[in-house]
Amino acid sequence: MDRIDRQLLGLLQRDARISNTALADRVGLSESACLRRVRALEESGVIRAYTAVLDQRKAGLPVNVWVTVTLDTQKQKGLEAFEQAIGRIPEVMECYLMSGQSDYMLRVVVADLDDFERLHSQHLTRLPNVSRIQSSFAVRTVVRDAVLPIR
Repeated sequence: MDRIDRQLLGLLQRDARISNTALADRVGLSESACLRRVRALEESGVIRAYTAVLDQRKAGLPVNVWVTVTLDTQKQKGLEAFEQAIGRIPEVMECYLMSGQSDYMLRVVVADLDDFERLHSQHLTRLPNVSRIQSSFAVRTVVRDAVLPIR
């Protein structure tokens, strides 16, 4: 990636609906050259998708819960079974395989405490190979950004 690719990525992260004409103008390229570069970034997988970023609160899911999960096995089949199952729970926004005391860290979104209780009892506790679940509720979001610092 060169300087222009990084500029394109920065602009697209901030406004994925920007027109190709405006994008080309902002980075100093012809429209056709700009479109070729953006398509190359898409085809290479640097740009995975375009999406709308929603306001969690206005969408009715204001509560962020950080959930650590410890499995009863570290064998590959156990990890794979957990990862397949966790991917089917729509409230799970992020899932990371971790080092340290817990095996996974999740960020889940829910409407309220009752909604989390439902998620916990109907989904999280039924995941394969889970031996321990610990949850922490975010009191307030201080920084949350979807824009990667492309340098």
